Amino acid sequence: MSNLPSNLKYAETHEWVSLENDNIVRVGITDFAQQELGDLVFIDLPELGRKLSEKEQCCVVESVKTASDLFSPVAGVVVAVNEAVVDEPERVNDDPFGTWLFCIKADNLSGLDNLLNAQDYQAMIDE
Repeated sequence: MSNLPSNLKYAETHEWVSLENDNIVRVGITDFAQQELGDLVFIDLPELGRKLSEKEQCCVVESVKTASDLFSPVAGVVVAVNEAVVDEPERVNDDPFGTWLFCIKADNLSGLDNLLNAQDYQAMIDE
C-alpha cells in the first residue's frame, strides 16, 4: 500500500480530508478506495451551496466494477467542486491524494475529531 500523507485525516468510508484556511474542508478519496473501485468512469459531485450534515451521503463515484457513495466528513455548505473530475474521472485514479472532489465550509470543525490519522487509517485497511 502506498504511503499515506500524514497531513490528512481519513474517514472510515475512505475519504481523505484536508483542513484549509477559514474552516474550509477539502475532500477526496483515498488511494485504497480508488484501487478497490478500479478505473473511475463517472463522478457525481454535490451541488454548490448544498447544506450537508456530517456523514450525509453527498457524492457518487462509479467505476467499471461498481458505484460507491461518498459521505461528508463535516456539517457545512459545499463551496467548491472540482469540475475537472467530471470530464476526467481518471484523474482520481492517477493521483488520488492530489485530486480533490469538493470543499465544504464547515459549520464547526468538531467532526474532524471523529476522523482517523494516517497510522490508524492504515491499520484499518490492513485488517
